[in-house]
Amino acid sequence: MQIRRVFLPLVLAALTTLAGAQERHLFFRVSMGSASTQPVSGRLILFLSRGTGAHDIDINPFHPLETYVAAEEVPWLSPGGSVEIDTDGLVFPGEFSSLPRGDYQVQALLDVHHSYNYDGRSEGDLASSVVTLKDWTPGQGDEPSLKLDEKLPAAAPPKLPLTAEEESAARADTEAIDFPSTLLTRFSGRETRIRGWVILPPGYREHPQRRYPTVYWTHGFGGTLTYAKLTGWMIYRRMMQGKMPPMIWVMLDESLLTGTHEFADSVNNGPWGAALTKELIPALEAKYRMDARPSGRFLQGHSSGGWATLQLEVNYPKVFGGTWSTSPDPSDFHDFTGVDLYAPHANLYHRPDGTPYPLIRDHGQVEATMEQFARLERVLGDYGGQLASFEWVFSPRGADGRPLQMFNRDTGDIDPAVITYWRDHYDLAHIVAADHAARGPWLKGKIHVIVGTADTFYLDGAAHRFEAVLQSLGEQPHFTYREGRTHFDLYNEGSDRMAMFDTIAAQMYAIARPGRKTAHAAVQEAH
Repeated sequence: MQIRRVFLPLVLAALTTLAGAQERHLFFRVSMGSASTQPVSGRLILFLSRGTGAHDIDINPFHPLETYVAAEEVPWLSPGGSVEIDTDGLVFPGEFSSLPRGDYQVQALLDVHHSYNYDGRSEGDLASSVVTLKDWTPGQGDEPSLKLDEKLPAAAPPKLPLTAEEESAARADTEAIDFPSTLLTRFSGRETRIRGWVILPPGYREHPQRRYPTVYWTHGFGGTLTYAKLTGWMIYRRMMQGKMPPMIWVMLDESLLTGTHEFADSVNNGPWGAALTKELIPALEAKYRMDARPSGRFLQGHSSGGWATLQLEVNYPKVFGGTWSTSPDPSDFHDFTGVDLYAPHANLYHRPDGTPYPLIRDHGQVEATMEQFARLERVLGDYGGQLASFEWVFSPRGADGRPLQMFNRDTGDIDPAVITYWRDHYDLAHIVAADHAARGPWLKGKIHVIVGTADTFYLDGAAHRFEAVLQSLGEQPHFTYREGRTHFDLYNEGSDRMAMFDTIAAQMYAIARPGRKTAHAAVQEAH
């Protein structure tokens, strides 16, 4: 009886506290305005920042704490209908109700393609105008409301520094790749195509007997088919100017709804490496005058594209004559942007002493931590983000058909069983060492890696480790560490942001055409 007298008030007090906590949740109302006359679905995202006068509000991954974000899945939103979004539920970096009184601005976006996590706003997304919350105290006054009144058009492509003549010539020597893959279609159960562009060198049609070395290039995370073409046009211009030797460049799109497939053979994304090497390349070599020898096939890419081309060389060493991979994603998982994934009780968020692992730096200044990046990615969507993209490529498939998560999103704890799978299938340093007898003779001298010592994502650490493994195996790798360079200025020489392409292309051409080492000599040969 005495226990009941004590226990009952405690229960009632706990329920009252819980009810109070629930009442404190702050909701924003978002309604369908003139943006659509049809029902829609997608991920509804709210962006809120301090201040007034912004035309749009967005996240900045280099300053992740500047914008508050809340999100929910919206399965059905009819014209004139509305939904309430809990801004104290799935949020980053904190609950909206915790904000101090002040001037704020907020905007709603309905991500209809679930692609914001990969490349931001895209054509067809629905957006509200920016609403100013003047002298706003969260939870006081009327419920904030926004109306989706704009359907976003396709973004205009960036203006390239090409003359009308250069652009016309590049366009004429560009042909689309839209290749139906039997292997990928069989895997997915629906027609799956490899897309990209073939950039023919200037003079290709004037010399019908000549064959050309070929470079297979792919973009980094966030890249698209359009970006691949525009990069190809910039390369074409350099060939026109005589800065690069005449070669065929195959600009490949590696983007999926899940992120980037990296042209890796994966139980989740499918056999992209096999499809490229066994289907697409033979088809291209049958159509174009490509130098169909390993000494005439090269790989090149940056960031995630750098890792993609690095793994293609490692996994298909008899097909390619070398890779020039710049700032590649981690090739040795003892240093996964600073985290040793194999350490006992490894955690992606914190070191053993509790200090956070940084992820983004700008010349020594930490701009974002791994935990911040992961928590923001979770708010923006279940897939399409960089960390989830790694899991779609690297992880075993779970019982629900989705890849197993490498780490716990709440705690940061790493799953050692998943990491064992990652190691055996995608840790390139481990793979080369474990299978050296079979791969080693075909890899010697073929791996070229270039990375900045101030790489924005700490990718120089894994490069050093991979180089040490290759050196110990006698593979004669070529690693270059550009002092003080970041992820984004690695190719720069003065005001020329693509200058390093010239060096890379010259080194490739010297292998394919011994004795014709300079771009100038190659151009003279072509004419």
